[in-house]
Amino acid sequence: MSIRPICIYGEPVLHTRAQEVTHFDDELRSLIADMHETMDASNGVGLAAPQIGVGLRIFTYLFDNEDGVPPRGVLVNPVLTLSKVSGAAPDPEDEEEGCLSVPGLGFPLKRAEYARVQGFDGDGNEIDFEATGWFARVMQHEFDHLNSTLYVDRLVSPWNRRWTKAKKKLEWGVPGNTWMPGVDPDPFGH
Repeated sequence: MSIRPICIYGEPVLHTRAQEVTHFDDELRSLIADMHETMDASNGVGLAAPQIGVGLRIFTYLFDNEDGVPPRGVLVNPVLTLSKVSGAAPDPEDEEEGCLSVPGLGFPLKRAEYARVQGFDGDGNEIDFEATGWFARVMQHEFDHLNSTLYVDRLVSPWNRRWTKAKKKLEWGVPGNTWMPGVDPDPFGH
């Protein structure tokens, strides 16, 4: 197992739809182990393969939930079925998200309160569960990564304007920016 660098907004793999996993083998299980180690070192609640430069439909998560789902897991080739997203403005205090590929920033975003999550584990066994509340949010956030969408791409005004200014100031939006968990300072101050 090894910790891998995390790609920052602008790296092409983050903005390209990830490919389906076709082989459930030791190479896949090794990648998943690296993803868990990287997620843990970065104090994340989720990590999608594109965030470490791998364009495959995989994400790991670590989130205590009230849905009866083990708090630590992996989803390979996931499919999400969501409830309707409220049209109300996001609550800046209760609905702020962050992202390891947008390190150090957080913005409010509305998400569906419910997600049915289907897919496979690292051995190819079927997974099917329901997620609610913040656990559903984590599932949606990571699933978006597999479809080339980062949460900042979904922001509404005034948050999208603040994101645009921050991105310009930080000189993100171009390839080549990464940060290394456990080596670089924790951008979220954990």
